[in-house]
Amino acid sequence: MLVVDEGLFAQLDPPVLAGSECGDCEVVAFPPVARCPGCAGSAVVRRALPTRGSVWTWTTQSFAPKPPFEVPASGFEQFVVGYVDLGSVLAESRIVGVVAIGDEVELRLLPVNETEVTFAFEKVER
Repeated sequence: MLVVDEGLFAQLDPPVLAGSECGDCEVVAFPPVARCPGCAGSAVVRRALPTRGSVWTWTTQSFAPKPPFEVPASGFEQFVVGYVDLGSVLAESRIVGVVAIGDEVELRLLPVNETEVTFAFEKVER
């Protein structure tokens, strides 16, 4: 199993996303960055992000994204994409299943094709 971008993860088993946190102003970013988007400082360190959060907003992606996205041989199927509130940062992500704003979601690995995976969040059933 290959990850589309290993830099997105702090670990894979179980999956945990990596972000960055500024040591000067405490701004957290996802995906991780080398310079702080809040103060432009360089005192930035990688940190693991929470694996659960809540849906902040979402929409349906009804057209194929630009490359490197590969349209499957079966054709493009629309999917849900949105922002997940992880407390210290909003993470843009695919969202699996039917969700509403405020629903609790949890990080999952999502197959992209036969050999690669990426991440998505899935609604937590109560």
